[in-house]
Amino acid sequence: MNIAVVILNWNGKTILEEFLPSVVTHSKEAKIYLADNASTDNSVTYVSKTFPEINIIQNQTNGGYAKGYNDALAKIEADIYCLINSDIEVTENWLTPIIETFQNAQEVAAIQPKILDYKKKTHFEYAGAAGGFIDKLGYPYCRGRIFDTLEEDLGQYNNASEIFWASGACLFVRKSVFDEVGKLDEDFFAHQEEIDLCWRIQNQGHKILYNDKSTVYHLGGATLDTMNPKKTYLNFRNSLYLLLKNVSGNKVWFILIIRMILDGIAGAKFIFEGRFSHFVAIIKAHFSFYYNFPKFIKKRKKTSGKKKYYVISSVVWQYYILKKKLFNQLTPVR
Repeated sequence: MNIAVVILNWNGKTILEEFLPSVVTHSKEAKIYLADNASTDNSVTYVSKTFPEINIIQNQTNGGYAKGYNDALAKIEADIYCLINSDIEVTENWLTPIIETFQNAQEVAAIQPKILDYKKKTHFEYAGAAGGFIDKLGYPYCRGRIFDTLEEDLGQYNNASEIFWASGACLFVRKSVFDEVGKLDEDFFAHQEEIDLCWRIQNQGHKILYNDKSTVYHLGGATLDTMNPKKTYLNFRNSLYLLLKNVSGNKVWFILIIRMILDGIAGAKFIFEGRFSHFVAIIKAHFSFYYNFPKFIKKRKKTSGKKKYYVISSVVWQYYILKKKLFNQLTPVR
């Protein structure tokens, strides 16, 4: 089984200096690729000189996560792709349990390892933790992370299990399935495109798994930190894209209305906190959604499926009102 570890880079020389050595050291079973999104620093030169065994693919533009990977993966032949952020430290034998799972379970199309915090290695990391889910309104959360609450890793999620989405910070996916479902949606640019991909994968009858036997450490925020209004813009806009594109039936309209009301409440909260630029980012996100509405209606006709996508109705309600801060405290829909 051939596996390609593909690292997307944009002006990330400092990050690559810190994290690339672990990937090279512990990925002997794979071919490693650097997919560069038209960097203007000397990161490509650094990699080519320091790690000549790494294959470099130079994209012509910075198309974000989605287009960057689509362009690069089109040039790579492998059975399994590993899409991994440049700010990930991997561990010894991290690939072995992933490869074994793919070999032994043909119904599994994508896998996520355990993702812990590079800065606080005893705790789960925001972008993925022990596997992702979304609630009925499209809010993402994880085993080990709900909103800004990050759980300590005490072994509570040391069990391989089926999940709804695998984090784009470290996502393993079969090439055959990636091509089958239509690759990453480039209109997302960045953020939540992996949820959209995993949703479409499951609509085709495949499974997404979390594998606790493989562990990586993620720095997070290397491209956009949580205080950047652009991140707010992408998250709010892409949540609406995700719902319109994938939720089946007429219930999507009710869900979108509720989400827009909650987005308004979030905007008011930003104003109250003095974070006016984030309030503006929400306004811009909604206008972008309205502008692209016809395009996503067309996509909806091709992608929306009947698979139940949620196990709880509202993570917002349970977290903020019922004060359930841990994944294992959440009450599923009966």
